[in-house]
Amino acid sequence: MTELRITVQVLKVIRVFLARGLEDRTYGLQLMQLTGLKSGTLYPILARLEQAGWIISEWEAVKPSDVGRPRRRNYKLTGAGQAAGLEAMQEYRQLAGPTTAQPPRPRLTAWGLA
Repeated sequence: MTELRITVQVLKVIRVFLARGLEDRTYGLQLMQLTGLKSGTLYPILARLEQAGWIISEWEAVKPSDVGRPRRRNYKLTGAGQAAGLEAMQEYRQLAGPTTAQPPRPRLTAWGLA
């Protein structure tokens, strides 16, 4: 596991994973829509989260011709990622203080995921 530098963008991604829980999987386009991050920002964050052991990823087991689209790479929060993510969110809240805005909440309800 590697140490992870926590930025506001990383917190946005972590917040989505924490809101979805340990058993839920999500793919890149969903994460882009939920966080508002562009692919050039999101995918390096996902790679760092995976290197740090906070998430795992795997290709979905479907034939592209059967589903009419390319296979998706699904990402899932690990137990260690959940604990570290909660700690990172708590540290952010303490550092930010009561007058600083929280990172935006993911728009899970817009996708019927809440």
